[in-house]
Amino acid sequence: MPHIAVARLWFEGNSFTPVPTPRSAFASREWGSGAEHLARYAGTATELGALGAFLAVRPDWRATVLPCIAAQPGGPMADDAMRAWREEVEAALRAQRFDGVYLSLHGACVTESDPEADATTISRIRSIVGRGVPITASFDFHANMAPEIAEWLDGGSAYRTYPHVDMDAAAARALRLLKRALSGAPRAQGHIAKRPMVLHSFHMRHEAGPMAEVWAEAAAAEHAPILDASIFGGFAWGDSPHAGPSAMVWAEDAGAARDLAERLADAIASRRDRFAVTLPDPATALSRALAGPPGLVALLDPADNPLSGGIADTPGMLRTLVAARLGVPAVFAFLHDPASVAAAREAGIGARITRHLGGQVTEMFGPPVIAEVEVERLTDGRFVNEGPMERGAPVDLGATCVLRAGNLRVICTDRKEAAVDPAFFTLHGIDLGATRLLANKAKNHFRAAFSDRCAAIVECDAPGPAALDLGALPFRHVPREWRA
Repeated sequence: MPHIAVARLWFEGNSFTPVPTPRSAFASREWGSGAEHLARYAGTATELGALGAFLAVRPDWRATVLPCIAAQPGGPMADDAMRAWREEVEAALRAQRFDGVYLSLHGACVTESDPEADATTISRIRSIVGRGVPITASFDFHANMAPEIAEWLDGGSAYRTYPHVDMDAAAARALRLLKRALSGAPRAQGHIAKRPMVLHSFHMRHEAGPMAEVWAEAAAAEHAPILDASIFGGFAWGDSPHAGPSAMVWAEDAGAARDLAERLADAIASRRDRFAVTLPDPATALSRALAGPPGLVALLDPADNPLSGGIADTPGMLRTLVAARLGVPAVFAFLHDPASVAAAREAGIGARITRHLGGQVTEMFGPPVIAEVEVERLTDGRFVNEGPMERGAPVDLGATCVLRAGNLRVICTDRKEAAVDPAFFTLHGIDLGATRLLANKAKNHFRAAFSDRCAAIVECDAPGPAALDLGALPFRHVPREWRA
């Protein structure tokens, strides 16, 4: 009966977000272990959902679920949070010998002191369990992959969609590679190929464009002796020595893995110019959105996208909306603003209050927007994702409120969780069918559930921690020429 250990560290670190991500951010989203934690994700389109399905059809397998933690992308993970997670995981791995290990990782974790924390994690676990215990892992498509990872693992796979609607499928592939290793098959050979560049992710969607072409090339090559061919776009705002796109291939022989990985890395590099992007300023983008076809139109602010490590606090787009005195029903999602939520709850529904909106964490991206608003709705912040991204997963925003200024509704939350699921808006009483403009701190993940709901989607360039101009950011580990 194979007995495997399972651990999860899902966090994408933005090196330029002005505040670190504390342990409390993980505790409020995911920090758990054991059978009860696994049961929480049963039937969900997540890595742990896939683990549950894998075990359900293999009653002779046993899994010990070690601490599994996740937080929304943000500033570097606090060192004490990483230390607490590692101490629990490593102590369990030292206390008992397991037949194999499965890791659910993001791949772009940076901490206050470590710019390549995922590689460090894998290396440490390998040193504990030894060479004889196979380790496989699943990764986010935006992982910044160190080539050495292929030496420490026995297999791995990555999400093959962006927006990421196949987290469970990536985990299932990694688990199948673990099953293969435990069956006595010859050790899989891995290779990670990296090119010296950092790319924006706007044009990396799976349905069309340059990265879709590379995905198709990888899929066409995935037959014997190739066991898995994964590509990575990298995370541009993670200041890691291995930031940027790469390819990871696992095969029955080392030469095949190396040759395909290098070919796929070249395929990404040859399309470099097609990943370039320019965006209009918020006022121009707003005009374009409102000039779009009838129905719901979206205005996105990717520079403060929580799923790129944004703080959900920058005021640039909101200032434009307030100044426009919109004549159509509009929603702004969202501000991570516990103070405004508390003020709204104290005042009560129907009360009029004056709030300083945005610019609470820092004014480096602009001063607050001062507005008189009506408290329209209060909620407990709990809902279940409709999907397709993380379908079925529970979400807890903490307490929330909807503040209204004329035709504009502003959603404020006690916790920072991206507004990329329709259930987020249902919770707040928003009828998207009666809304003309949906302004959102979001980027590509928003499209998973909203491409079919929106008549037009327009992105703008506003100040924020995931800003478009990489050359203006104070990188320490990524050479300037990589960011050209």
